[in-house]
Amino acid sequence: MRIIAVDNYEEMSIKAAKIIASQIILKPDSILGLATGSTPVGMYKELINMYKNRELDFSNVKTFNLDEYYGLSEENDQSYHYFMRKNLFNYINVKEKNIHIPNGNVADIEAECENYEKVIKESGGIDIQVLGIGGNGHIGFNEPDINFEASTHLVNLTQDTIEANSRFFSSIEEVPTKAISMGIKTIMQSKKILLLANGEGKADAVYGMIKGKISPEVPASILQLHNDVTVIVDKEASSKL
Repeated sequence: MRIIAVDNYEEMSIKAAKIIASQIILKPDSILGLATGSTPVGMYKELINMYKNRELDFSNVKTFNLDEYYGLSEENDQSYHYFMRKNLFNYINVKEKNIHIPNGNVADIEAECENYEKVIKESGGIDIQVLGIGGNGHIGFNEPDINFEASTHLVNLTQDTIEANSRFFSSIEEVPTKAISMGIKTIMQSKKILLLANGEGKADAVYGMIKGKISPEVPASILQLHNDVTVIVDKEASSKL
């Protein structure tokens, strides 16, 4: 596990974008695993700027998102479909057919999860997976005590995660209590992993991920077993290392 310590969020975003850009330049048809939430927004802005400056070409890139809320339509402004278009896809030349995000609004969730796994495998697997980390150590929506062997699946969100995500909704009652998420097994099959963490609220989770025992109680701790993980942390998130 390679740890890159930076001073602030802006520096973290720039370094992360350069790593993703290098992947695309070296392999123009890269398979990118993407994340949502506030953490990667700065990185996406940097990638958009690189595209506008003709430094990057996304025309052959395929993307797979980590997760999506269960029960929200793609048009809902809190869905991750909406988030990705607003923060990245609308501003780069990625092809619509190459964008993959779990559908959280289907009747047969099990079939949706199985198909998502199938499409990832048929695409050749994820070259680099971007991750954030929750305050409780979750990655994707894989909450503490999750099954490490799980592939893409429907998960019940913990109260901590619901409360953390309520800042994006009008009220906590509107926050979905379930989500479709790539499982730990799927994440660990990615060839490379890039995890971003900023802010004091992530310090305990970052410590547990890097220094703690490997345990389902800190889902991100399993990344200690992956052979190509880069973690970019700001001063506050790395304060307990």
